[in-house]
Amino acid sequence: MTSPGSRDMLAILAGSGPDIFTTRPVIMGTHGMVTSGHYLASRIGLHILEEGGNAVDAGVAMGFALAVLEPYIYGIGGEVPILLYLADERRVVCLSGQGPAPRKATIGWFRKNGIDAIPGDGLLAAAVPDAVSTWIAALSLFGTMRLSQVLTPAIDLAERGFPLFERLASALERSSAQFLEAWPTSAQAYLPGGRVPAVGEIYAQKDLAGMFRRLAEAEHQERRRGRREALQAARDAFYKGEIAERIVRFARESRLPDSTGKRNGGLITREDLRSYATRVEQPVTANYRGYDVFKCGPWSQGPVFLQQLSILEGYDLARMGHNSPEYIHLLIEAAKLAFADRERYYGDPDFVEVPLATLLSREYAAGRRKLIDPDRASLELRPGNAPPVAPRTREGGSDIHKGDTTHLDAVDQWGNMMSATPSGGWFRSSPVIDGLGFPLGTRLQMFFLDPRHANGLKPGKRPRTTLTPSLALKDGRPFMAFGTPGADQQDQWSLQFFLNCVDFGMNMQVAVDAPTFHTSHFPASFHPHGAQPGTMHVEGRIPGETAAALRAKGHTVEVGGDWSHGRVLGIRYDAGSGVLHGVATARLDTGYAMGW
Repeated sequence: MTSPGSRDMLAILAGSGPDIFTTRPVIMGTHGMVTSGHYLASRIGLHILEEGGNAVDAGVAMGFALAVLEPYIYGIGGEVPILLYLADERRVVCLSGQGPAPRKATIGWFRKNGIDAIPGDGLLAAAVPDAVSTWIAALSLFGTMRLSQVLTPAIDLAERGFPLFERLASALERSSAQFLEAWPTSAQAYLPGGRVPAVGEIYAQKDLAGMFRRLAEAEHQERRRGRREALQAARDAFYKGEIAERIVRFARESRLPDSTGKRNGGLITREDLRSYATRVEQPVTANYRGYDVFKCGPWSQGPVFLQQLSILEGYDLARMGHNSPEYIHLLIEAAKLAFADRERYYGDPDFVEVPLATLLSREYAAGRRKLIDPDRASLELRPGNAPPVAPRTREGGSDIHKGDTTHLDAVDQWGNMMSATPSGGWFRSSPVIDGLGFPLGTRLQMFFLDPRHANGLKPGKRPRTTLTPSLALKDGRPFMAFGTPGADQQDQWSLQFFLNCVDFGMNMQVAVDAPTFHTSHFPASFHPHGAQPGTMHVEGRIPGETAAALRAKGHTVEVGGDWSHGRVLGIRYDAGSGVLHGVATARLDTGYAMGW
């Protein structure tokens, strides 16, 4: 039953009048809309739309720019799963956006070298870098502009610099000792004069600008052969040319300390880079109350979003009351069930049989729903069709989001939608490659060194990534692009945003501003795969009496800061009027929506 206080709060949250406070306005327009993790990247995306580009052109431009602006949470040596709605074709496609394990990366290799868990730092955990390939593939297949048009703003940011903002300055300060003592190439790239620049000081990354310029030059040299051929030449410059040779040589010749306690190099070879290609795939989808929601496949954690929706569709969420104890308990218990299935079944479908048809069926959801006790929190990990087990607690679980991802969305006047979650290649966990200005990623840490595990390591296999962009259609027409950073929490925070809009009728900014919660009950994706059975985390704006009621149900409730969870971004397209609505959370300061 919803309390009077809950009903009053719901009325406030669902409102959109002049007296309703939000941290930012809903940005509205009819020509185009972008939102991203940094306001300068959003301005670049908007400029591309103003120049006549489509949503893909704008998204790719923002993606390259964010690699310059936010190197502490995403670098061009990382990866980027992408979902696209193509208005002319009326279909959604997925760009896989996750590089595989190198050919030398085998369970036997790690066992032989005395390593029982792939480290979360250093060179050993590097998968094949994906981002350059996927951005160029998106532009080539679905965009309209040349690479030089969408890359020039990022080159300018890297070459001429931008005002250093607080979040980046703090991240540099935390990593500066490691750079100076252990990773001299990182110190050269990120610490001009051996120091952390002051907030507001112009901050440049010359080597990264030079690497980007080489891609643009390769395209220019082949421009007469045609747009797609020129784009392929730019891609080849990274994966087959001098850049590839520098990557491989650095990985082969460097021996740097990592969390194994030893000095290790990387396993990537020229053949790994030469043979890699981004794939266009069918997304996974489920219908929720008339909305068709699309996610990347089970090589990501995306299907857990759909599994949660399938369970929750059997409840009247609005009647429970927004963020009531009953509502929060239900979502946490549904998440435990969906993520238990992720741990048991999800992996690269090229290597493991993932029973998605079963996991997303209404019959399966009905059975899972029966496992939820409305009065007691489960302390078990309960995958479907398998015996429940108690999640093994390991050190490393934490309510602190380490800041390892960003996000962007773009929608144009024709109804094309793009949702992308770039990540990896962040500077805190791997050294910069000499002369290129960026580090490799550490996504191999997602793998388990257990051949029986669905996400067990194999050469050429994609690690099960946490990255999970989202698209939704309503009555077969474009409705929303959205997503958030946040590792295992992404498909918990973005789910709450979606439900705020769909079940509670909130305007998008109210939905983004609402306090959030999540559970860390299941094994974490990142090294060392810690779990905190029965534990949930709430923002400090969740009332104390609500937290007390959840504790009475058996939850261990950790209270965080008032605005400590995630960076949800989103764009809604009104297919009837053509009006676009864009929002960005105020959490972590720098995200902005822009449109006209």
